[in-house]
Amino acid sequence: MGQVPLKIGGVVVDPPILLAPMAGYTDTAFRSICMEFGCGATYTEVVNAQGMMRESPRTMHLLESSEVERPVAAHIYGKEPEVMAKAAQVAEKLGRYDTIDVNCGCPVRKIVHKGCGAALMKDPEQIGKITGAINEAVKLPVTIKTRIGYDEQHMNLFEMAEQAEQGGAVAIAVHGRFAAQVHSGPVDWATIGELKSRTRMAVIGNGGVTEAGDAIRLLKETGIDGVMIGRGAVGNPWLFREIACLVKGEPYLQPTREEREEIIFEHLRRLTELAILEYKHRRRIRWAPEKSAILAFRGHLCRYLQGEPGWRYVRRGLNDISSSEDVARAIEVAFSGRQGN
Repeated sequence: MGQVPLKIGGVVVDPPILLAPMAGYTDTAFRSICMEFGCGATYTEVVNAQGMMRESPRTMHLLESSEVERPVAAHIYGKEPEVMAKAAQVAEKLGRYDTIDVNCGCPVRKIVHKGCGAALMKDPEQIGKITGAINEAVKLPVTIKTRIGYDEQHMNLFEMAEQAEQGGAVAIAVHGRFAAQVHSGPVDWATIGELKSRTRMAVIGNGGVTEAGDAIRLLKETGIDGVMIGRGAVGNPWLFREIACLVKGEPYLQPTREEREEIIFEHLRRLTELAILEYKHRRRIRWAPEKSAILAFRGHLCRYLQGEPGWRYVRRGLNDISSSEDVARAIEVAFSGRQGN
């Protein structure tokens, strides 16, 4: 089957395969790598609207991006329409973003306790007010990311979508689990497909896509407009290239060890550059840029090497990795299956 480009207002996403926002993972370093392997669009990590409004250096650092990763969405969270609107204006003025995305599904406790993220799912009218305020404040297309419901007692996806659409949202990304499930349990693709028949917004499906075939099945079985990939892409940015090969009916060759090593160190290099940039803007940080980059990279490295003979050794010693030399040793251990001295 061919892929029809996804349209989000005037923004064209081609291919319609997107990288999901993930706190601690989808910074500009990782987003740019995924785009180079064929991802159609990316999202920032979840960014606090209050911090954006104050232009806090720590918050603004999360909004670093590069031209290579466009189209990219500024993915923001908050609960007050006026604050969210002002945050959207800050993002628009940066000139780096193509859409403004409202987080209506993050299940992280500290965000939910503030009445933000998944907590908004219990108040669909507030979602409409937020999208409406942002839509009036900026020219960029407004979208939302949510789940099928907060829990089984609050499965109000269709009401949320209706309110968002009335507020001017042009696309909705839906994770096919309840917020209460976090990332465990079955994924309800059928409900996402039903939403497609009930709304004029573009519908993007998310959840349970870990292999190339999953993305194709989700598009085919539901008739939705796009697929969003989250954890399946961590440690495997080649997944986007594999999906493209599957669509075109072309053979896909798994990356060699040399190719994987090259991307691992390129990813670390970009993270280091990002950490250096943060140091220039925020002098009061705990670690030197090189160590800060390594600490941020540990989770990625574990996923890059998952499944290799010595992966369990790497995982056990992950917290001891503090230099690029340690990364090189971890790679050797992973592929050889031997811990060494």
